[in-house]
Amino acid sequence: MSTQDSKVHSTLDARDVVFIDGVRTPFGKAGDKGIYHGMRADDLAVKTVRELLRRNPNLPAERVDEVAIAATTQTGDQGLTIGRTVGLLSGLPKSVPGYAIDRMCAGAMTAVTSTAGGIAFGAYDVVIAGGVEHMGNHPMGAGADPNPRFLAEKIVDPQALNMGNTAEHLHDRFPQITKERADRYAVASQQKLAAAYAAEQIQPDLVPVAARRPGEGWKFHVADEPPRPGTTLDDLAKLRTPFRAHGRVTAGNAAGLNDGATAALLTSAEAATELGLEPKMRMVSFAFAGVEPEVMGYGPVPATEKALAKAGLQISDIGLFEINEAFAVQVLSFLDYFGIDQDDPRINRYGGAIATGHPLASSGVRLMTQLARQFAEDHTVRYGITTMCIGLGMGGTVIWENPHHEDFGTKA
Repeated sequence: MSTQDSKVHSTLDARDVVFIDGVRTPFGKAGDKGIYHGMRADDLAVKTVRELLRRNPNLPAERVDEVAIAATTQTGDQGLTIGRTVGLLSGLPKSVPGYAIDRMCAGAMTAVTSTAGGIAFGAYDVVIAGGVEHMGNHPMGAGADPNPRFLAEKIVDPQALNMGNTAEHLHDRFPQITKERADRYAVASQQKLAAAYAAEQIQPDLVPVAARRPGEGWKFHVADEPPRPGTTLDDLAKLRTPFRAHGRVTAGNAAGLNDGATAALLTSAEAATELGLEPKMRMVSFAFAGVEPEVMGYGPVPATEKALAKAGLQISDIGLFEINEAFAVQVLSFLDYFGIDQDDPRINRYGGAIATGHPLASSGVRLMTQLARQFAEDHTVRYGITTMCIGLGMGGTVIWENPHHEDFGTKA
């Protein structure tokens, strides 16, 4: 290889991408009874970015190269290129650019992977990536105008445009995943989140939010609003099945409609060293995949297979799983495919979206933040994944490495 070829090759070598920090607001219930009723979505996102800067004083604000913020419904207070809007409102220098992303539920995850690609390529050294969804201000699907060809040419089953119906379809496809199994999984999620709150494993990464509902005074919110820690199987058995008569999907074994925001700080390994920032995770690989839209929840299965193949890993190498709980049946279909028991202690140790809530485009970073804290607690685990299903039939998975593991940085 010539000297010139060597220079070109070294320029093209990908750089390591590390997750430095992640935060989120407490998640609220959408609607006029929720804690964020009357509050703007962009103001929620601003609080997460400001908190990242406060928690990482070694980072000069002018060193941020990009702000990528996702929202599923990009209009009103979630519009106007929300990444740029949030950067300006957060007090970052006007020289810091920003942009918006939409991949429905995987918006924040895509914000992370998109900017991570820029870091690996050398276009960025430091980025802020996250997501926000105020489903009280912008109900799911509000203002959407699906192309009539979806139905006329049978490209998309009409029921695929309703996420609850896609969950019922998963139950149809996998009859061994009964309503009783889904309810048992949902109760466990509530219990695990309650235990994590009791152990103060959630609170360190929450951004307290002062909010004032119309006609009421100010309140300081320091915990998620949706959890129902006392939920029992008997409680869930009584709930109606809104998507199908005698169905299996209920409000108790699915994530709710929620408001909230998340943000993560990612850098190159070199920039982290230069700035004295301590990495919490290293990105190993990521992948997105498509499935039939009518079984949207199955998307994490092929996405995880792709991510594992790219990393040269097997599912048995994964010591921790953060799986977004859009629906219990969706998680169970993933676990059954890989031969993992639903009570396996590697699965969602702090509970999941059935308990915390799922403000669509923000949830991907919640998964990452929880995984990073679990890595810090358990140095025996080398690899973990964050994975989620995505509307219109997709899945996304990111594989991470624990910097506290004794083999960190060596070949897999």
